[in-house]
Amino acid sequence: MRDVYWVGVFLGVGVGIGVALAGILGGTRLRFAIAAVLGAAIGVGLGVAFAGVEDAIAGAIGGVLGAAGARQLVSGTVRRGGTRVATAVLTTAAGLVLALLAFVPILGFLEGVVVPALGVRLRRREPERYAGLRSLARD
Repeated sequence: MRDVYWVGVFLGVGVGIGVALAGILGGTRLRFAIAAVLGAAIGVGLGVAFAGVEDAIAGAIGGVLGAAGARQLVSGTVRRGGTRVATAVLTTAAGLVLALLAFVPILGFLEGVVVPALGVRLRRREPERYAGLRSLARD
């Protein structure tokens, strides 16, 4: 049971690192891809340094899931007028909180599911295109 706990911790820490890196580096698809790769690399590094191969794999998966889940939030915030610095600060703080919450049993696994699910939900709620004043021009 102890091994399962630590896999969950490394998964949750990886999610937190991925969210923080997506906020810091995010903006374009390339930067989000770099954030996902860096999150995976840091997750592997932490897993290898402090535990075993299973934990390193969980950290890598968490880094990718965290960056992917935060992508829609970060890009939508910047697109709607949020500043890049404020977005980076807030998502880094959220990533730190997620990493700390991963030490609570089972929450690391839940973070690995919930963060990407919230990203998908945000993507579905976003309208295809904003009509703006063009909808008034038809009258």
